[in-house]
Amino acid sequence: MHIEQFKDKALSHFSYAIVSGDYIALVDPARNPLPYYKFAEKHQAKIVAVFETHPHADFISSHFQIHQETGATIYVSKNLGADYPHKTFDDGDELQLSDVVFSAINTPGHSPDSICILAKDKQNSKQALFTGDTLFIGNVGRPDLREDVGNMKVTRESLAKSMYHSIQNKFSHLPNEVIIYPAHGAGSLCGKNMSDASSSTLGNERTGNWAFKPQSEEEFIKEILCDQPFVPSYFGFDVDTNKKGANNFMSSIWSVPINLNVSSIEDEYLIIDAREQASYKSSHLPNSINIMARSESDKFETWLGAIVKPNEPFFLVIENVDSYQYMLERVSKIGYESQVLSVVTLDDRVKNESDAILDLDKFKSQPNKYTIIDIRNQSEVDNGLVFEDALHYPLNRLREQAQNIPEDKPIVVHCAGGYRSTAGYSIVKNIKPNAEVFDLSFAISDFKS
Repeated sequence: MHIEQFKDKALSHFSYAIVSGDYIALVDPARNPLPYYKFAEKHQAKIVAVFETHPHADFISSHFQIHQETGATIYVSKNLGADYPHKTFDDGDELQLSDVVFSAINTPGHSPDSICILAKDKQNSKQALFTGDTLFIGNVGRPDLREDVGNMKVTRESLAKSMYHSIQNKFSHLPNEVIIYPAHGAGSLCGKNMSDASSSTLGNERTGNWAFKPQSEEEFIKEILCDQPFVPSYFGFDVDTNKKGANNFMSSIWSVPINLNVSSIEDEYLIIDAREQASYKSSHLPNSINIMARSESDKFETWLGAIVKPNEPFFLVIENVDSYQYMLERVSKIGYESQVLSVVTLDDRVKNESDAILDLDKFKSQPNKYTIIDIRNQSEVDNGLVFEDALHYPLNRLREQAQNIPEDKPIVVHCAGGYRSTAGYSIVKNIKPNAEVFDLSFAISDFKS
């Protein structure tokens, strides 16, 4: 049994290919199926099975497309109520591919339809457990994402209780040597306080993961429900899309038009500018929002799906045509490519500069003369304010709340590290066009102890 881990850094997502003889099984594949096809070609093996541990909230899976293009069977829990062709895979069900036997373990908690996939190599007794969003390295999946979406709508309290029993009872028959392969690592919003490790062992988790420690159900529920991250707008949309099966990845992105050297767009349309901060501030279209996508380290997908609502049309500004495919691939990871009215590059004559440059020395000496807007997440604010008198308007809700920001003093927008603040600045400036608005940007580091 050979296991290959694929990582999408921007979404902190792990997917897997398991090779056994001439066959390959995939677990929780990302939106773009081509890396798995290349892997299959390299190993001269056929993709015959796709395991979906649950309908994912934070990314669009390619399971349905892979089924259509390779004939692979999709295996999911009967509780999912999947709308695409599939075979149910629940407690007691097994699939053997050459020397590897896959079996299902129903583990409700993150979602009511979650399963873990146990792979056992009959040749050497090696065992691997693909835990989806049930068991992460150092933590477990959040239980608050299925109250309003999916085939089964369940309260967070009920799922938290289910997670307690899954962790307590569902893995007790497995030895400590079983290797744990989760669907996410640190940086994902599908859980909290995750390790940045990409794998572990069940033994390590039993000793180091708080969820395995002796505790009452009440204590477990209290801990798992507190301080969970915010829920981006797109999460419910992705659950429903994954339940149905997404459209073909390649045809979806290549159907989006591109317009070059654009100098204006009608005011009623939302504009997302994905260029780096300096380019945006030197020239941008009116009413545009800057969400940088400089590299995979930027959480562009997350913030696009947090700021833009599902089914809300928008134009996408890119630096040049070379980034056309790259940016649409990133947009498509969360299923938003159909909302892009057009990808555009800007005309050289666009000179709508961000003329407000913060006098940093003046701000440091007299911060009380400014209205400071903290756009960090609630969990970040709960850990302490950077500025004592700052007003909290989280970025994912800023478009709806920015009109309440007072304009009697100059406004300074800040986040935790500088990446999000330009997005916040641009939203506030669009909604408060007559106000004096400044972006503290990466200078926030001067104020953090």
